Amino acid sequence: MKITFAKPELPTAGAVAVGVHAGGKLAPTGLRLDRATRGALVQAVKGSRFKAQVGETLSILAPRGLKNSRVVLTGLGATAKLDALAAERIGGALAAHLASSGEAAAAVALDLAPDLAAHLALGARLRSYRFGKYRTTEKADARPSLKSLAVLVDDPAAARRADAPLATTAAAVCAVRDLVSEPANVIHPQSFAAVAQDLAALGVGVEVLGAKALRERGLNAMLGVGQGSAHEPQLVVLEWRGGGKGDAPVAFVGKGVTFDTGGISIKPAQGMEEMKGDMAGAGAALGVIRALAARRARANAVGICAMVENMPSGTAQRPGDVVRSASGQTIEVVDTDAEGRLVLSDALWYAQDRFKPRAMIDLATLTGSIMVALGYEYAGLFANDEALSKQLVAAGAATGERLWPMPFGEAYDDLIKSDIADMKNDGGRWGDSINAAVMLKRFVGKTAWAHLDIAGTAWIKEDQPLAPKGATGFGVRLFDRFVRDNHEA
Repeated sequence: MKITFAKPELPTAGAVAVGVHAGGKLAPTGLRLDRATRGALVQAVKGSRFKAQVGETLSILAPRGLKNSRVVLTGLGATAKLDALAAERIGGALAAHLASSGEAAAAVALDLAPDLAAHLALGARLRSYRFGKYRTTEKADARPSLKSLAVLVDDPAAARRADAPLATTAAAVCAVRDLVSEPANVIHPQSFAAVAQDLAALGVGVEVLGAKALRERGLNAMLGVGQGSAHEPQLVVLEWRGGGKGDAPVAFVGKGVTFDTGGISIKPAQGMEEMKGDMAGAGAALGVIRALAARRARANAVGICAMVENMPSGTAQRPGDVVRSASGQTIEVVDTDAEGRLVLSDALWYAQDRFKPRAMIDLATLTGSIMVALGYEYAGLFANDEALSKQLVAAGAATGERLWPMPFGEAYDDLIKSDIADMKNDGGRWGDSINAAVMLKRFVGKTAWAHLDIAGTAWIKEDQPLAPKGATGFGVRLFDRFVRDNHEA
């Protein structure tokens, strides 16, 4: 869908959306159209259950007095002034409403300021995402009809300036959604690394460490997870240097299990197909580096994507095996389905040891337990630094990718004590999200660090205001805002 910004000259054909405040009060453009239709819009509001809540829509087909095919009454809510998140929700709602309407073109005339018009466009871009490359027999009338959306605003140039960085971030989010949506026979460690190579065109430094290089560097915990697969592990290192020369970067470390059977501790068959999305953390790490590079962010950042496939085979890691991690610490593998913390333990150690980052954040679809606690609404946040935690929570609130700080402390260390090694990789059912985070903390040294468990937010079962069901690309917008607010020169 093409989105443009234009002067508020109402079209005489196609669909047009106008704003309605709570209580049924039409915004200025809506009042103009109401007069042209001899009160049809006001009457439609009065004669319906339309409450004008933010993002609520009501279509009036072929309104008398207008040549437009429809007018879409769009709820602006009760607030005197809309904020950016509300504008995004409205854009998403309009994109979803118009997608299957049969309309090919629509104009949005909600009398918004340029910055809010840009955020409306962001919401429309995110909500109109669709992964349809394998739908070979789909009928034309089942596909989204809307091809172009014109956002009418008094200062189109200002809206375009505000939109430019948001559009690059939206493109990065959608690219991550594509990666996470692809089946595991398409995206595996090597093919993910090949996709990452494309970021070189944006000025990103790309380095890929294969199994031999990982073995030489002692990343045995990561190698152990992948040793049952025909696809060798790959550590993808992405560097964006837009800040001062010599300034320590921010590091984003992503779990990249391209398919997780559970290994020898195999998962139940039901729902296992969803495990193609167990690389969503690595996807987001790639996505934020892409977003920063595309908008030429004045910051230094590193993305570490730890790519493996966890398969059962004659060469697979066994429950009871002991591996020596890159840090030198030994880990008893009591559950091969607790593989994410093994992968991240080496990736985190590598990131802090090589890059000496000013802050390091990992994100992973790590535990089902976090979904029991937080559902699909929040990602769990664990941090060893209070300032970093607050910065991330603030970035989450600003973007709608919300985080919930979780308890964290030495009292949980006993859960992962091993009888034969420095630790074991699973502390049992109770507090599993916490004992996973406690284990990861042992591999970050003195670096300011946060761990995001995104198991409930990376993939959704029902449509949300800014995402259709499926992969969400969670983390890209959050991290882009975090860098913008805290680390750009």
